[in-house]
Amino acid sequence: MDRSVNGTEEVEDERFLSAGLDSPVMDRNPSPPPDTTEGEEEEEEEDVDAIGDTVYSKHWLFSTLTRLIQMVTEHAEEDSDGQMQLTDDDEEDLCRVWDMAMDKDVAGFLQEFKAADILLGMIAKSRCPRLTEICVGILGNIACFPNTCLTLSQSEDLSAVLLLLLGDTDPPTLLETSRLLLTCISQKDVCSLWLQQIRQQTSVCSNLCFIMCSSTNTDLLEKVGELVDKLFDLDEDLMKSWITAEPNEEDDGESHLDVVSCLLEAAKQLRSESPNGLEVYLHILQLLTTVDEGIQTLAAPDGPGKAVWDFLCGVVCEDLCQPDDVPLVLQEQKILLLQAFSVLQALYRCQDQWRTRNDISLPLIGTVLRVLQYHTEHQEDSTNKGGTEEEETKDEELMTLVEVTAEFLADICNQICKDEVAELVKNRYLTEKTCLAAAGSLLPQFKTSFQHLESMLSETDPQLADMVRKRFPV
Repeated sequence: MDRSVNGTEEVEDERFLSAGLDSPVMDRNPSPPPDTTEGEEEEEEEDVDAIGDTVYSKHWLFSTLTRLIQMVTEHAEEDSDGQMQLTDDDEEDLCRVWDMAMDKDVAGFLQEFKAADILLGMIAKSRCPRLTEICVGILGNIACFPNTCLTLSQSEDLSAVLLLLLGDTDPPTLLETSRLLLTCISQKDVCSLWLQQIRQQTSVCSNLCFIMCSSTNTDLLEKVGELVDKLFDLDEDLMKSWITAEPNEEDDGESHLDVVSCLLEAAKQLRSESPNGLEVYLHILQLLTTVDEGIQTLAAPDGPGKAVWDFLCGVVCEDLCQPDDVPLVLQEQKILLLQAFSVLQALYRCQDQWRTRNDISLPLIGTVLRVLQYHTEHQEDSTNKGGTEEEETKDEELMTLVEVTAEFLADICNQICKDEVAELVKNRYLTEKTCLAAAGSLLPQFKTSFQHLESMLSETDPQLADMVRKRFPV
């Protein structure tokens, strides 16, 4: 037995040695296996350190925010009154965080990391306008996503601080604060939380009014306008309360800022610089005319109504729908024209209550007639090119403009006198084309207005009146 076992071992040893001798690679030591452990560990560390599916580093983000907290705290302890300055490197890192927060994964991670509380603390302690701006900007990007916005909005401390920031003096900080507030109130799940806070914080109205009436920063005025527009659109009661707000005991009367006058100042500032911004403010003025409180404010003898009228007349007569424009211009300007005519019509109906009333502007009537003429020509041109009336009616904004313009013209024609009609003819505002366009727009809904215009025209230009009667017998 012993032998047979030994024999077996010997055979196996021989086979092993034989294999070794026959192998061509045994003339040197075999190469060690590839060392993949270190590379795999690095990849695993990178995966653990990455934020979500991004390449952004958790460690870098932690260290940046931690360094910032220490910097702000140290400055507050050393010099509570002096203004802090960010180094170029710190500002660059913070701006990188600002950009990173636009990513959904990063925004979610920042929220889990309680970054909102950290940023809120830095805003409260900050003596650096640039730092405050960036912190609010980061919060603004975090708020772009519904889940993170909900968490932010549920913090009463955060909302209180942000609303107070509207009283800041730094335009970039005000811009980012307005952007953040607009982002939050634009999300239906949280807008009610913010509206409640805004109603309770009475300084919001006065701070926004101050910005609108004093700032020359186009971007800031646009964003504040969008914020006010959204607030008024969401909460009619809030709009009414701001319109009718009385001076506080702290106000001396002269320093009290009324909402309409401030809206007007902002619109004046944006008129030549930002058509989009002007459109926002005209929409706010249009919203005011949808409630009795707004009409009463505009109709008040010493109120802002007359100033609004003069401004809108200038916009309509000097900037929009000019005689040398092509009819297609209505497509480009239809929203501005619609808003302006809507407000002007409301003002026209209440201007008897103003302390001083001017006769209606002939160039304004000329623009009203021109809009109707251009629409008629646009319809005819579209039909000649194979378009259909059905396609025209699909443009609801254009059709609403035509309806409002016709209604405004009907109000004017009800009170127009012979001398005014004569001046319109003399200055070529009333021509064959504009007369026919006006008649086609007034009939059949505004028959009385048409008949009065025809009567005045018969006394000033019988030939033109006869042409209109033949085309539109009533």
